[in-house]
Amino acid sequence: MTLLLSAIFGDAVKKTGVQSVLFSWTDLFGVMRSKLVPVSKADAMSKSGAGFAGHAAHLDYPPSSGDVLAIPDPSSLIVLPWNHKIAWVACDLFMKEEPLEQCPRLALKRSMKRVKEETKLTMKTGVELEFHLLSPDDPRKLADASDRSKKPCYSIEPLMQQKDFIVDMQQYMESLGWNPYQADHEDSIGQFEINWEYDDALVTADRHAFFKWMAKEVAKKHGMRVTFMPKPFTNLTGNSAHVHITMHEEDGSNAFKARGSNGGVLGLSEIGLHFCGGLLETAQDICCFTNPTINSFKRINAPPPSSGSSWSPSSISWTGNNRTHMIRVPDAPRLEVRLPDSSSNPYLMPAALLLAGLMSNVYDNVQEQKKMRQLPLNLLDALRNLEQNETLQSDMGKELCRGYIKLRMEQWQEYSRSMTAWELENTMDV
Repeated sequence: MTLLLSAIFGDAVKKTGVQSVLFSWTDLFGVMRSKLVPVSKADAMSKSGAGFAGHAAHLDYPPSSGDVLAIPDPSSLIVLPWNHKIAWVACDLFMKEEPLEQCPRLALKRSMKRVKEETKLTMKTGVELEFHLLSPDDPRKLADASDRSKKPCYSIEPLMQQKDFIVDMQQYMESLGWNPYQADHEDSIGQFEINWEYDDALVTADRHAFFKWMAKEVAKKHGMRVTFMPKPFTNLTGNSAHVHITMHEEDGSNAFKARGSNGGVLGLSEIGLHFCGGLLETAQDICCFTNPTINSFKRINAPPPSSGSSWSPSSISWTGNNRTHMIRVPDAPRLEVRLPDSSSNPYLMPAALLLAGLMSNVYDNVQEQKKMRQLPLNLLDALRNLEQNETLQSDMGKELCRGYIKLRMEQWQEYSRSMTAWELENTMDV
């Protein structure tokens, strides 16, 4: 951290009046890692960085490697709404005074900087995180046993049953300046969504990361457990993380908005169609970032659940206001990408979407699409697709992708060796 940023951080911390600061960062698997630093040491540590062993987290470094240093970004500093004695700050990772290429937050910042330099455009995003509220003692049981309707989406009874949790979340988000604007019961029993206003992609990513942790903390307060697992129940709708995307010119105007007499296609400009086409072209290759877990593919390849629709794409397609496609244009000028799920990394997922959208010149393809390609069937296929796309690896960061693929492959191999209840039930008597 520069002396100027350190001074800004030190002043900002003093103004909060907190006793401690959480220096937090997110690893390759989207797990938040932190150290709780006394306020008396926070200023000094902002200069030197909080030290972590990279091998102990989901980073591809041996136990013998040096410390990974977490340097706070002063612009992300917030006071915990439920505990005013503690502040939280998002950190970037360094090693030997050099930016760590495997740092997800830096990957998003690199992507945004590059796109800004090459196109003068800035991405803004809004993310819609779905989650289930569970019993704290048994993850197979919902927190509200009375939530049993076959079509529970938007139902008022189960929504109001969880009003205390939801209102706490909305009030906390309001105090943080996120401008929450609605909450609803989603398509699965026990499933909810709380929405807040879109912003610069990095700001949204920091809020995405913090939201998941905050929801878990607030749920504990109310005697519940939150899961963002993509498909926690076989017969119920999974948890998505729909992303709304716009690209903005230097004057703040929306570059996706069609101008002139023809109105574009679905109100999208050539830039908007180009971005949509890029996502369609590279969907198979970015899928390991938008759907990063083994469980992810049980959501996007699921048959209709008990409610009648999975609301998840299995093929690569786009449309107007139709929620069954991978990309929806609900109203111009924005795209809703319905592929990601709630296990996606808050930083790697938008970085991959940004680079994919601007990667290739496929403006014509988006209008002439005839045969829909299928999304990967499993994490192994998704990782192999990324391995074959050298351009995307280079854009995301070769060292980051190498480590990411290695760690996820190890996870796949561990999963492949494990014995499942399905295998026992279907193979024991062969």
